[in-house]
Amino acid sequence: MTVDINYDDALINEIAARFDLRDPNKRALEAVVKSLADHAPAENDFPELVTDLATGVGKTYLMSSLVDYVAAQGVRHVLVVTPGSVIQNKTLANFDAASAKYVAGADHEPVVITPDNFRAGAVGTALRDPDALKVFVFNVQQLIRPTDKVSRKVRDIDENLGDDLYSYLEQADDLLVIADEHHIYHEKAKAFSGAIRELHPLALIGLTATPSKSDLGKVVFHYTLGEAIADGHVKTPVIVYRKDGTKDERTQLADACHLVRKKEAAYQQFLATRPDLPQIKPVLFVVCSSIDHSSEVGQTLAQEGFIGDPAAVLEITSQSSDEALAALAACETPQSPIRAIVSVNMLREGWDVRNIAVIVALRRLASQGLTEQILGRGLRLPFGALTQVAMVDQVDLVAHDSYQQLLAQKDALRERIETAPSEVEVDEQGAATTAGNLAVPDPGLPTSPTNVGGTAPATEEEPDSHGGLQPFTFTGSEDGDGAAPTLFTEETEHRIAEPPPKQRGRVGDAPQIVFPRRVARMTFASFSLSDIPDGDAQAAGARFITEIPTFLNKDALIATRDDHDDITIRVAPQQNVEAEQLYLGIDTIRDDLTAAIFRQAEESAKEKRAARRITKAFLKGAGVVTGDETAEWGENRRQQAIGGMTRLITAAYSKRRREMTYELEPVTLPIEPVIVDSFRDAYSDAFVKHVPFAGWQRNIMPIASFDAGSTEWKIAHLLDRDDNIAWWLRLYTNGPAFIPTSQDGHYFPDFVALDTDGSHWLIEGKSDKNANDADVLRKKDTAENWARSVRDDGEFGNWHYVFATETHIRHAGSWTALKVATDPE
Repeated sequence: MTVDINYDDALINEIAARFDLRDPNKRALEAVVKSLADHAPAENDFPELVTDLATGVGKTYLMSSLVDYVAAQGVRHVLVVTPGSVIQNKTLANFDAASAKYVAGADHEPVVITPDNFRAGAVGTALRDPDALKVFVFNVQQLIRPTDKVSRKVRDIDENLGDDLYSYLEQADDLLVIADEHHIYHEKAKAFSGAIRELHPLALIGLTATPSKSDLGKVVFHYTLGEAIADGHVKTPVIVYRKDGTKDERTQLADACHLVRKKEAAYQQFLATRPDLPQIKPVLFVVCSSIDHSSEVGQTLAQEGFIGDPAAVLEITSQSSDEALAALAACETPQSPIRAIVSVNMLREGWDVRNIAVIVALRRLASQGLTEQILGRGLRLPFGALTQVAMVDQVDLVAHDSYQQLLAQKDALRERIETAPSEVEVDEQGAATTAGNLAVPDPGLPTSPTNVGGTAPATEEEPDSHGGLQPFTFTGSEDGDGAAPTLFTEETEHRIAEPPPKQRGRVGDAPQIVFPRRVARMTFASFSLSDIPDGDAQAAGARFITEIPTFLNKDALIATRDDHDDITIRVAPQQNVEAEQLYLGIDTIRDDLTAAIFRQAEESAKEKRAARRITKAFLKGAGVVTGDETAEWGENRRQQAIGGMTRLITAAYSKRRREMTYELEPVTLPIEPVIVDSFRDAYSDAFVKHVPFAGWQRNIMPIASFDAGSTEWKIAHLLDRDDNIAWWLRLYTNGPAFIPTSQDGHYFPDFVALDTDGSHWLIEGKSDKNANDADVLRKKDTAENWARSVRDDGEFGNWHYVFATETHIRHAGSWTALKVATDPE
């Protein structure tokens, strides 16, 4: 017979008194009962109601009081569905009068039925008794439909029942289903959802602190964590972090253990004034990314300087033994040796203990929901009410690497975010799982184009005092009086109408010449540790003569109600806690300081001796007496000193003197192609300044133009007719072949020639009247020095420099004669 649930205010007040319900639990009970009473029954329809009750407020009390209320109104079948064995065992303890977790206050004592006892004879009798209140506590995995490979005991025929247990529940007209951690069974989780909803119960009541987004329309009562903090029903969350930038996992764990010891002292001091209270000890809770990770963390915590006792560290994963789960269940008792619990996903939600005082989340806190679930493990008040002792009434979340993100989530404690961000979680094996769509940033465009082509040819420029011109843009026709041809630097209608000029490269099998261009570079002189005096090192070390403490910063998330009952969350700085440090012997410090030196200096025998001298002076400045090998330094002092040594070496390195150095870089000649339209014949036509001439025998290029007839023009003919010259090439002002000078800019010689012996000759022709000018002589000296350095370099072959005046050229009938007359370098 179907049972109708009616709203009875007197019964609610009575139950609230018997169970000593907190105000939010009483109001949640009222909201559920009113919704059940208002629901009009229909065939194949049942109400699904969700209570969004902040973690730590007491969903367990809401569950027990709700069972007692519906029992008073005639319901005899209640199914409590849990997501796993840990929560299932906790729920069974809540209904067991012999357990410390027992929730007292019920007027109707239920027969508790589990997967382990439902086939027992006594249970069979209760199942056939219509007046017995039966509370079934099952994992959702035990209820889902079996497959070919997996059987379910609740789906098998039971001789005592004459049917399977699932069918028994399905046929019960008064079945009330309570889904603990309801967000796990939302309709998108088809197997879990079907196992519950296919029972077609009288009603489905969901209990959760983090409702699924798809279930927000089913929420009948809402009580946020911000409200719970403001009302004093849970601990105040405190974000703990370092400002020194240290984020490594080992330091984070060491800091957490230090905080646990601080809290244990505070607990003992408080309990000394309240001997009537249970002797609870604070415990560290660590959330890891995988089972392997949790094993590594457990081994670390067992070491000295951390928890220091393997027996005091409990690892809980899906592979944990029954003994481990039993130790977990007893972790609140005064006899429990457990001081740290390491877990992956097993204890993320629904696990209720009062003595979690410090939490370290070593896995990514990818969403507000996950943050609240992890934080919720430590929110319960150890003695049921606030003690006004901050270290007892607060839960510390050590988050060196993510404290800013956590502080930014403070408003999420006040109200649920309905448009939750996509969540990325990690299962116990360390594999990533995704809920929602992850945003992928646009790939973007290259920030700058890539230059894959060559540069445009240089435009014509006025000749300098040397007179050379690049022959790359000659066009037009020769005029009758030998005037220079037109140089085009802009488009004209006449030029556009003409056919394009021809482009010509090297003639025949003419070679390319690799010209060794000298490049001047300002560089630093080589650095030596010998440049650092003892006094500078001693002064640098004096900054570290005392220990340097490290502090853990603590920011509490304080919640308050205003006159309009609105919740405000603010960050309140708490008193800093000095962090413990690892102390190291002076030998280690000395080695670390020396290593810091050689990260910036060459490690030769000479420099090693200098490094020992500098380290000794540095430590002397820091107060280390020579011969005292018992001194110890804290880790922070060590790190700061390494930084000080690094700055000392860097400063000395930056002060080294600058000096000019020269390098030879290869430049390939000639630049090709050249534009050839009209030209004169080198052997038939008279010389005209700046006009291109063709018809050469040994010129690498098909044409050449000249500034002076008495020097360049004659040198070209001498080279072109001499059998000792294999090839020659005219060089032009502003071309790539030049020699830099200290006072006169770039010097551009007239020719480069390759003789039949394979030697290269750089040739300059100069008028008699200018041959002894100061700037000309400086260029000559620079070129001769250049030739010597090229030969000494050995990478570019045999190069020489010839400086020929008009007189030298006029009297030389051959290349050999010109060399004899000029006596080249």
